[in-house]
Amino acid sequence: MQRFLKEWRQDAMHKHQYDSAIFIGDKLLALTNDPNDAFWLAQLHFQTGNYSRALTFLAKHKLLDHSPSCRYLAAHCCVKQSKFEDALAILGDKTPGHLLGNANKSRRKLQHTSGNARNGMHRKGSSRIEKGGQSEEQEREATSDSKYEAAMCFLRGVCFAKQNSYDRAKECYMDAVRIDVQCFEAFDQLMKNSLLPPDEEWEFLESLDFDSMTTDGTETAQEVANFTKMLYTTRLSKYKNSAEFSNAVDSLSQHYKLDTNPDLLLSKAELLFTQCRFKQALAITTSVLAADQYNFSFLPLHLACLHELHQPNTLFLLAHRLADTYPDEPATWLAVGVYYLSISQIAEARRFFSKASMMNPHFGPAWIGFAHTFALEGEHDQAVSAYGTAARLFQGTHLPQLFLGMQHLQLHNLTLAHEYLTTAYKLCSTDPLLLNETGVVFYHLDHLPEAINLFHQALAIADEIDSDPTFWLATRANLGHAYRRQHQWSLALGEFDEVLRQGSAPSQQADSNSSTTGRHHILAAKGLVLLEMGRTWEAIGSLHEALGVCPQDPVATDLLARALEENVGGDEGGEFGDEIRTEDQLEEAMEVKRQEMMRREARKTGRRGKVVGGGDSAGAGRARMSEGGEDSMMVMSDGDE
Repeated sequence: MQRFLKEWRQDAMHKHQYDSAIFIGDKLLALTNDPNDAFWLAQLHFQTGNYSRALTFLAKHKLLDHSPSCRYLAAHCCVKQSKFEDALAILGDKTPGHLLGNANKSRRKLQHTSGNARNGMHRKGSSRIEKGGQSEEQEREATSDSKYEAAMCFLRGVCFAKQNSYDRAKECYMDAVRIDVQCFEAFDQLMKNSLLPPDEEWEFLESLDFDSMTTDGTETAQEVANFTKMLYTTRLSKYKNSAEFSNAVDSLSQHYKLDTNPDLLLSKAELLFTQCRFKQALAITTSVLAADQYNFSFLPLHLACLHELHQPNTLFLLAHRLADTYPDEPATWLAVGVYYLSISQIAEARRFFSKASMMNPHFGPAWIGFAHTFALEGEHDQAVSAYGTAARLFQGTHLPQLFLGMQHLQLHNLTLAHEYLTTAYKLCSTDPLLLNETGVVFYHLDHLPEAINLFHQALAIADEIDSDPTFWLATRANLGHAYRRQHQWSLALGEFDEVLRQGSAPSQQADSNSSTTGRHHILAAKGLVLLEMGRTWEAIGSLHEALGVCPQDPVATDLLARALEENVGGDEGGEFGDEIRTEDQLEEAMEVKRQEMMRREARKTGRRGKVVGGGDSAGAGRARMSEGGEDSMMVMSDGDE
């Protein structure tokens, strides 16, 4: 009868008929009075959402001290009811010190015992075999207990995170993975919430004992360890060790046929996003969401790509569908906020970002988006406060520190900007946007050699990661300005020409990160450099082109007047021809050229976006959303030169 009832209970559980399983489990417990059957019945109450009943049931049958599995279930009931103090009273405030050493020791001992049993290494007949069998069973129970202890560490971390004790939460998550390397939920919390800097992520991965996982043989053990380590590698920061990441992805794709696995595709898309290759990243996220449209792990990155590529119609349809089907999901209101941000309705965007962050206080993209809305409106104090909250919540990512530095840079608080950017650099030294912003700080501090070095580093890294060059035009423009300030005219002219060439490339689409307002600044700067080099007629042509883009530009107007004063009475044989001999003829030719420039620019406006700007960061988190236009790249123009 007991066997019959157990089979009936299991069958009902497999069919998710929990009322039937509870009904049968209650009768089975009456027959056996077995603590294991009581534990199963408590689990059934937990599955049906009766957390108070499950907790009362565990206490009634005195199971709280029976085993780690019972304590874990009791604490989980408290967590589900947001009773975090009660959960910590069951779990304890600290990880027992012996667990970190004993977990790996017990697993190795189990492997050794299993190997001896398989090889027949017992000499005293059947009694020794029985004794050895009991020892192996005890070791298996110890391993099971250690796994529940690791799960308890994970719950302890959840409780601390809910109480805003993020340092203690991080340590608990790390202890959970150290005790049981297969406790992926704890590892995922560390990576998803960016609780570790990129360097520490890799160090932590190397410290894990993947060989401790129980397997049936030495070769299989090594394969399982390598497989698990490669899976974990794909979850780490994409700014570090990209070669190792690529090797892990290639191996998992080729040998284990995981090339179409969503988690692996998400890692590839994240890598592409960090390289500002938004179109390729969007192609991956779109393909996955076409097959599984409610895969919420993809949504923050997918939304950031749509925003970067200026696709408000797609954002509208996606947000509308999510609002109808999943109104209780924070990613839904993130989508709505990103849509309003993309159509420049900042107040509405802020409202929905705030709603998403209140639904899940640890939702990084919502906090970043919320802070961006203040930055876009020029409300720098509120933006600094919001970015500061994000920096406190997500201590392992450099993005909040980077954005804080950018805000203080716009406020001309150069000392604070340098401090925040330095902190961000310690977390991630390979972000081209961070290097650019730090270079801008050095530029304004008149440390021009340091600024030039940083601009070069940013461009070199952008080229190394195969990022779209058009997203780093502002960095190249900044490098040109730094060369100009050092009177290295030829180098400055080369950088400005490269910016204009790439910004005016026929392949560049209207969704690029350039703008005509940036273009006229570059043309004016080029005119100034040509004027300083004594190439006056070329300078006049460049300045006229700048005025053709922006007729009211005071800098270009003043520089043009200066250039014309230097050429009163004749022509140097430039592009206007030898037939021009008087100042009136020169002015007439200038006016004709200016009108021609304006007509050409008007024709190009429809198919060309912004010329200078871009490289804006958007998080997910790791998701990064644009701060908007050229200001985020701090394109420089000197009022004193």
